[in-house]
Amino acid sequence: MARFRRRPAAQLAGMELPEEHQLTFAERLDGLTRRAFVLDPTGPALGVFFCVLALIALGFLLQVSHAATTVPPEALQGEIVHLLGYRLLGLAVMLGAFHLGPRGIKRFVPALTAVVILTLAAVYVPFVNAHVNGSRRWLELPIVSTTVQPSELARVVIVLWVAGRCVQLGPRVQDARTGYLPMLLFGLMLFGLILGEPDIGGALLFLICFISTLWVGGARQSHVASSVVLGGGGALLLGVSLFAYVRERLAVWIGESSNDQVTRAAEAIASGDLFGVGFGHGGFRNANLQYMQSDYVFALVGEELGFVGILVVLGLLFSYVWFSLRLVLSIRERYDALVAFGLLVSVAFQAMLHVQVVTGLAPPKGMNLPFISEGGSALIASCLAIGLALGAVRRVPDSPRS
Repeated sequence: MARFRRRPAAQLAGMELPEEHQLTFAERLDGLTRRAFVLDPTGPALGVFFCVLALIALGFLLQVSHAATTVPPEALQGEIVHLLGYRLLGLAVMLGAFHLGPRGIKRFVPALTAVVILTLAAVYVPFVNAHVNGSRRWLELPIVSTTVQPSELARVVIVLWVAGRCVQLGPRVQDARTGYLPMLLFGLMLFGLILGEPDIGGALLFLICFISTLWVGGARQSHVASSVVLGGGGALLLGVSLFAYVRERLAVWIGESSNDQVTRAAEAIASGDLFGVGFGHGGFRNANLQYMQSDYVFALVGEELGFVGILVVLGLLFSYVWFSLRLVLSIRERYDALVAFGLLVSVAFQAMLHVQVVTGLAPPKGMNLPFISEGGSALIASCLAIGLALGAVRRVPDSPRS
């Protein structure tokens, strides 16, 4: 859209035409930033918290609705208690992380980084990992009879690590040899461990969180752009070359092939019409549409809540992004702002990828919708990320913005 600056009347009398000025993308972002800026972070933090709380509550209702027709009646009560317990645990983790904040957890980052490296490597160890659909992304925890996905925690820890290094290095983060490259190599090592599980979608999401935090932390734009092209492009080429299922999913995405799961997900969304068929009345979960409680939960939203439910979920997600932007801009301390940015962005990108996959805008990929999908470790990791980001508002120094 073009804006015009008109000249004074005397110049108009001389038949001069209005001067046209095309707004650039950077100018639009700058205008958005100016509108989002606030001095007090409390309001945006409450906005983020209430958006997340609403998503958790809606997710619980959808999970109970799904379990009501897929779980035997005698086990339904236990399943509801299980679902509620994970959400209450997630809220407890969020509040605990809020109490710690980025500053409180900073001293534990080296230990957490070591834990992430060990657990990502442990998924390659037999008798410890859990194979699901040909992938070894999970670790068995026999004591509590559950599995965890280390890559979920890795996305949180890498943001804490990058933020700390960027603040420690200062302007040297722009130096390729002593600043940027050592950080990039460490991130690519973890990226490779996730990629080899294999989990191409999870690896790319990890890379997005890592690179975006590094970029906002002060890395040169040329360094970041080359890393995205080489890292993301290399992962895609490697996946296409080594894994047949990756080639098949790309073929489905560009329309050269078809997939029953993708087709039925679109049919489930369309069947909901305006207001949906109602909680517990969806039939696609029993009509060969798998993972409606996790990887395809957005199709469950469309089927049972209709177009109105889709608008509600998207509205909550867009509100979350808006309040997140305002929150990050209001934080004065650089380390806290970087941590909040990286963690809030990680949740936003995961939600975006889930919606794109279910609606056919991205290749088919198993990706949870944060706070709505079933999944213990994914929910806990998302709550941990939100709690730490919100914890940045607890200590706002009186010094000028850095």
